Amino acid sequence: MTTESSNKSRPGISTFKGEDRALRAGRLGTGGLLLSVLAATAPLMVVAGVMPTTFAVMGIVGQPLLFVVLGVVLVLFSVGYAEMSRHVHNAGAFYAYISRGLGGTAGASAALVALVAYNALQVGIYGIFGFEVSGLFATYADLSVAWWIPALVAALVVGTLGWLKIDVNARVLGVLLIIEVALVVIFDIAAVSDPAAQGLSLHAFNPDTLSGAGIGTALCFCIAAFTGFEQAPVYAEETSRPHVLVPRVMFLAVSGVAVFFALSSWALTVATGPSAIVGEAQKQSAGLLFGLTEDRLGATFTDVLHFLFVTGMFAALLSFHNVVARYAFAMGREGLLPAAFGRTNSASGAPGTGSLLQTAVSVVVIAVFAIADDKPTGDPTEPVLHLFTWFGNIGSLGVILLMAAASASVVVFFVRRGAAGAQAWRLITSTLAGIALLVIAVYTVKDFDVLVGAGPDSSLSWVLPGIIGLAVLVGLAQGLVMRARSPEAHARIGLGNEAFQLEKAAEETP
Repeated sequence: MTTESSNKSRPGISTFKGEDRALRAGRLGTGGLLLSVLAATAPLMVVAGVMPTTFAVMGIVGQPLLFVVLGVVLVLFSVGYAEMSRHVHNAGAFYAYISRGLGGTAGASAALVALVAYNALQVGIYGIFGFEVSGLFATYADLSVAWWIPALVAALVVGTLGWLKIDVNARVLGVLLIIEVALVVIFDIAAVSDPAAQGLSLHAFNPDTLSGAGIGTALCFCIAAFTGFEQAPVYAEETSRPHVLVPRVMFLAVSGVAVFFALSSWALTVATGPSAIVGEAQKQSAGLLFGLTEDRLGATFTDVLHFLFVTGMFAALLSFHNVVARYAFAMGREGLLPAAFGRTNSASGAPGTGSLLQTAVSVVVIAVFAIADDKPTGDPTEPVLHLFTWFGNIGSLGVILLMAAASASVVVFFVRRGAAGAQAWRLITSTLAGIALLVIAVYTVKDFDVLVGAGPDSSLSWVLPGIIGLAVLVGLAQGLVMRARSPEAHARIGLGNEAFQLEKAAEETP
């Protein structure tokens, strides 16, 4: 019997060989990797959308201090997470790490949660993207365009780019991100140079501003702004020195994001005055940033900002698309999805089938929301209130839970390896981060009705977070079934390309 025919009889062992089972190494350096993960944070979308919403809904002036606090928590998380990246190089990142620490069944559950969460985060952005593009057509071309038309076009363009080499994607993301950040920095400087009547007040950094019932929910809003920095390990197989580049990029990303958002949210309070920021945010909502820039930098700059707001969202769409495609690739390679997902595009080395899956999910969800919109003119407020808000918070909850589980996995992983003493400080930071993340997750579930703008008695308050809960349970069930029916495949969950290399070596052994 040949090796290949023998493999066919072994459940969970895929028989395709060659480079299509591994992502192309050496595609990304520090700059390309950093830009790829930072694009997902969508800085302009956060400054123009998340920050005014947090000020308005929660009435908390100390949002800049919240970004500092969350930055500290996520740096603590990154200490252990980055150390894991030195030992595990797998496009499955979260679920690979969780598999190594908590076992293959937990890893299978984490894999499905990650796939659902990142799909939700990506698809949700199409709602606000369609809203903004529709508004641009109405303002500058006097055309009425239904929100779902630009959303569908964007989904197809993103899907096409997802098939290209990752270094090409990194260049696209890099250009868009640098311009976006530059415009926000210009606003920050303008706000500080021309403060409101209260001057350069540091009141927003006063701990007293964080008192009140809304602090937990405000943390939920703000932590979503950091989503993206944790994606660096997803690209580990596509870097030349993952054990060096991935930790470096993670710390640069999380610290840079914390400082950038803390200063930008402070600049908003300076521009309006700390005592007026909540009222102005409630009055102007997402128009707050644009109104403040027009007062200080003129109409032309504000027009450019509107266009860059859209391109920044496109960059986030592409970044999340790439992450989802790589999670699908890793899952296909390890038997958690059909084997076809574990192949890469022979021309570009990109995970083509995973890219197609993500594009298909996006198109279907956009179509469902378009059909459900009963306003024949395509009122663009629906996707913002529903598609963006619902899916964005579903995805954020999933990522928070994954980070908490990854923190626990770090502790178990090093304890089992007998390295608890050598890694003691990393275990302490991971434990502290895991506890903090669990607290935030509890607040997220508790206040989900506030996050999605539903009433306290609305079924959405449990149906939407229930999607993540269902993913947890289905993933656990899949892991248990795999362990019972195919223990060899179950044992390889989280090994990624290492399993392929071991299998290849075994095949070459006479």
